Amino acid sequence: MAPLICFGLYMVGVAWLAWWSARRRADEGFVSEYFLGSRSLGVWALALTFAATAASGGSFVGFPALIYTHGWVLALWIAGYMVVPIVGMGLLGKRLNHVSRQADALTLPEILTKRVNSPATGAVATLLIVFFMFCYLLAQFKAGSKILSTLLWEVPLFQEAVAWVHAVKAPIPWLAGAEADYLLCLTVFAVVVVAYVVYGGFRAVVWTDVMQGIIMILGVALMLVFVLAQTGGLRAANERLATMTPPIPGKGILEREVGGSERILAKGSWVSGSDGSVVRLAEPATFAASALESDDVAILMLTTPWEIERQRSQAVPGVQLERLIEEQPYAYGDGKAGVYLTPPGPDETSTLGYLTIMSALSFFVFWAFGTAGQPGNMVRLMAFKETRTLRYAIVTVSLYFSFIYFTLVVIFCCGRTLLSGMEVDIDRTMPELATVLTAGAGVPWLAGLLLAAPFAAVMSSVDSFLLVASSSLVRDVYQRFVRPEATSAQVKRLSYLATAAIGVAAFVASIKPPEKLQDVIVFASGGVGAAFLVPMAAVLYWRRANGPGLVAGMLGGAATHLVLHGLGWAPLGLNPFLWDQLGAALALLVVTWRTRPPKPALVHRYFGETHG
Repeated sequence: MAPLICFGLYMVGVAWLAWWSARRRADEGFVSEYFLGSRSLGVWALALTFAATAASGGSFVGFPALIYTHGWVLALWIAGYMVVPIVGMGLLGKRLNHVSRQADALTLPEILTKRVNSPATGAVATLLIVFFMFCYLLAQFKAGSKILSTLLWEVPLFQEAVAWVHAVKAPIPWLAGAEADYLLCLTVFAVVVVAYVVYGGFRAVVWTDVMQGIIMILGVALMLVFVLAQTGGLRAANERLATMTPPIPGKGILEREVGGSERILAKGSWVSGSDGSVVRLAEPATFAASALESDDVAILMLTTPWEIERQRSQAVPGVQLERLIEEQPYAYGDGKAGVYLTPPGPDETSTLGYLTIMSALSFFVFWAFGTAGQPGNMVRLMAFKETRTLRYAIVTVSLYFSFIYFTLVVIFCCGRTLLSGMEVDIDRTMPELATVLTAGAGVPWLAGLLLAAPFAAVMSSVDSFLLVASSSLVRDVYQRFVRPEATSAQVKRLSYLATAAIGVAAFVASIKPPEKLQDVIVFASGGVGAAFLVPMAAVLYWRRANGPGLVAGMLGGAATHLVLHGLGWAPLGLNPFLWDQLGAALALLVVTWRTRPPKPALVHRYFGETHG
């Protein structure tokens, strides 16, 4: 119960900041304040809101899951994040802030529209933002739900609520396949996040990001201390990691000693095999009434001897693995000790391993430049007060990311030696390790704080993307095309409704989430980067940029991204993001030079010149 109280205090802080922000907004112009905080961010507010927005559920849920699965090679995978502030804030920040003020623009589509005097450009930008941001929201909603489920699992009232949800959802087709605990936590998460974003607006998002940024770095620091203490230090953890071999996914049939009524073993249960093996259930196993054998069930078989011995004591009594009917060994690393220590890392599907040298290099570029193309980050760059604020924020965020990401690699490489079989529900790795570490340290109540760190990362991304999507719909569709003469009261009401509607839609779609959270995050972040990085750079720095060229660039980048991801194709082993940028740049250049240049007066307004 203590972890729940600790976590509850964090949520009280979030609620207070939303209330404070709403009161502050009463004295400001609604639209500018609600969507951009009146462009008044200082150094710490800009640095921490930028960092918290970039460090999403992928950083604290999906990324740890990858470290656990593939090992130390993830240090190379994430290395590009160290230069994200230099590229993402330095490349576009000053100029973007200046142009947005000149255009009196509150959203990215509005900047595009006014810069080239083309409503069609803004409309295309809005559609792309809503599509990719919606995909991103699905991953974040799933992450938040997984964290809440881990936190609440031991609370009796939660178990009663789960049982009630299980009974209620059974006859509803869309809900029937969802796990009851996930569905309950998804509902709670959606209500909390949507409520405080709708009520508090941009200022609430920024100040909760500041609080969440502090909690994230504190949580990571505590986890580092705990994991090193409980593994005997980094050297000892690596020595154990060097003996580990990847588990083997497969299918099997279980046998129980005594028949009787129907029995269901929960996903994640441990079962011993008649041959001395130990497996973990990757899905619930069902014994029909009076049957001694279960139906076919997905399992994960441990292969490291000391892991097998450790987990044998956790096996369900009276049940054993009767026989294997299918094995799917890792394509790279199967039976190979030390594979978690060296590149390219074990991989379930690729015989080349997880991270080849070309993939590592292209991910370095992807993180640095892909993050620069994120609308949620660009909005922050439209809201700071002065250039000095930007310079100090770049240094602050660089140090922040360096500590967060490399420390997470250490934590979860060490954590792999403490947790076994998390591949059956890989996105629970982070919250599960937080619970184990605090229990091992004798301070279980601190689990609430450690779980608040990934929860904060998730919330800071969800709130940002909700506002980016809703502001695009309200400002760039409703006010521009539907009702330009809308009153402030009408815009205010529609802003609340749009934010809530997008949140509800994301909740419904998240009931059946994608299997691996990080895959969706890479797809969505790569998609918006593909659509917006090159066009935004052209808008800010190229006098010749025009509406048709920007539309072609956005659609060219997005189309290249969708095609390559749909085909699962990475030419020359490079991340699709690099090819996306090439597609966007070619489309933008060809169409721009074949269409009329912008009017000299428009160029003069944003560049101070009428030539070029």
